[in-house]
Amino acid sequence: MHFSDLNLNKPLLKAIFEKNYETPTKVQIQTIPLVLAKKNVIASAQTGTGKTAAFALPILQLLFHQQDTNKEQKKIRALIVSPTRELAVQINEEFTDYSKYTKLSSTVVYGGISIDAQKKVLKKGIDILIATPGRLLDLCKQEIVDLSTIEILVLDEADLMLDMGFIDDIKKIDLLCPTQKQILLFSATMPSKVVHFAKNLLSNPEIVEVISRKSETTKVKELLYYVPKPNKIELCLHLLRNTIKGNILIFRRTRNGVDNLEQTLLKNGFKVETLHGEKSQNLRQNALSKFKNNEVNILIATDVASRGIDIEDLDVVINFDLPNISETYVHRIGRTARAGKKGTSYSFCSLDEKKYVVAIQKTIKKAIPVVEDHPYALKRKEKAIDSNKKKNTKQKNSNTKHKKSRKSLASKKNKKRWY
Repeated sequence: MHFSDLNLNKPLLKAIFEKNYETPTKVQIQTIPLVLAKKNVIASAQTGTGKTAAFALPILQLLFHQQDTNKEQKKIRALIVSPTRELAVQINEEFTDYSKYTKLSSTVVYGGISIDAQKKVLKKGIDILIATPGRLLDLCKQEIVDLSTIEILVLDEADLMLDMGFIDDIKKIDLLCPTQKQILLFSATMPSKVVHFAKNLLSNPEIVEVISRKSETTKVKELLYYVPKPNKIELCLHLLRNTIKGNILIFRRTRNGVDNLEQTLLKNGFKVETLHGEKSQNLRQNALSKFKNNEVNILIATDVASRGIDIEDLDVVINFDLPNISETYVHRIGRTARAGKKGTSYSFCSLDEKKYVVAIQKTIKKAIPVVEDHPYALKRKEKAIDSNKKKNTKQKNSNTKHKKSRKSLASKKNKKRWY
């Protein structure tokens, strides 16, 4: 199939051709016709599958064919809400590229920088607004942005927005928009909370699930290392020195974890950059640019800071801290082994993270191969202690139940009836 088969107009096809896109991806093939038919859509699609074009192209086409011929100031007709600044900027860049042969205009607004420059652009009038929730609501309160003319609302990376606590902001934004509007919800993962939220927000949505959870991980060589938590850094250094090569993305759960690992790797002579929510926009963009330009080969990030960032030619993903949501694991390792290339994921599991491994393997429907031949492997004694703890806990629970039942029977025999 070609993009011309999706009933896109000539200005859009010309822009697509100049970006050297030849054939649409699965998410684009399934989503574009639904959006053009003005359906509400819930789509599950990983980063790197072309999901931005899946909503940007049909939105531009719908707005292009219904452009206001009056020379009055433009009104915002499409709103794309994104959880992070980096993702919002990337979305706007794609809208700019695709709309170059139309008269449609877009801009992006986000926090962390001066609001004055954003106000000036908005006052001139635009067709499409890409925004992070906090800055968008600030501009609405100041009456700089009017959402009463919105025809299409897109919620991108919905799972991350809920994880970041934006659910109330999204509800406020929805109420500021007209009741009659088209809503498109995209999410890298579809945990139950996202499904519940989507069903309450969208009426009669079409469901698009691009890739099954199992098939997403089949192209990646997955390896699991059981290691005591205090030895995770030593294991990481050992593998980076002896085994792991190429461009590496390391995931840590917290900002402090990212910073601590960065300092250790820098002291040991590795070239490293980091991404987390406490960094300024300029520092985050600079870190990403250095990694993409091969000035450094290791990027350490939290899930929140890295979401939506499309990194090509990624050789290795290291799960330094295992995620407590199994779908997040699938999303992480799906960043490597793209476009037919090879990729490997290394997951470090301490005793307290074993329950996460169980959930992950249930989700991907296979066991992750365990590497036992390494200097920091869990010793048999540690495994036995962990096993004994579980047995003792079960025994205590069982004894407690028996004691309660005996006490209950004894009390029943001695209890005096009042009648």
